[in-house]
Amino acid sequence: MRMLSLVFVLLALVLNGVSELIAGEAATARTDLERLNDDSITANVEGKLASANVIDFARVDVETERGTVVLSGTVPTSQQKARAEQLAREVGGVKQVTNKLQVRVPQQP
Repeated sequence: MRMLSLVFVLLALVLNGVSELIAGEAATARTDLERLNDDSITANVEGKLASANVIDFARVDVETERGTVVLSGTVPTSQQKARAEQLAREVGGVKQVTNKLQVRVPQQP
């Protein structure tokens, strides 16, 4: 009987640990709605950058996770880097912008 009680206690501890692990993963995983919102934000930022006509959009990558937009790639001037960030901040749903754009002057042929 004592062994059976020990087995039940161990089983309860294991199941409790598994449920906490699952709950923790659920809390950190993005939901389908968050992914959809992030995809929409990314598309809107890309559209805004493309229509600005001051940025070489082909060299700018946009990623969004939980409303945080990350800009990466290269632009020819620091003014364009700042402008890209400003345009991204103007998009609805954007909570934060991380600007990882690098300024690289194009080489002359």
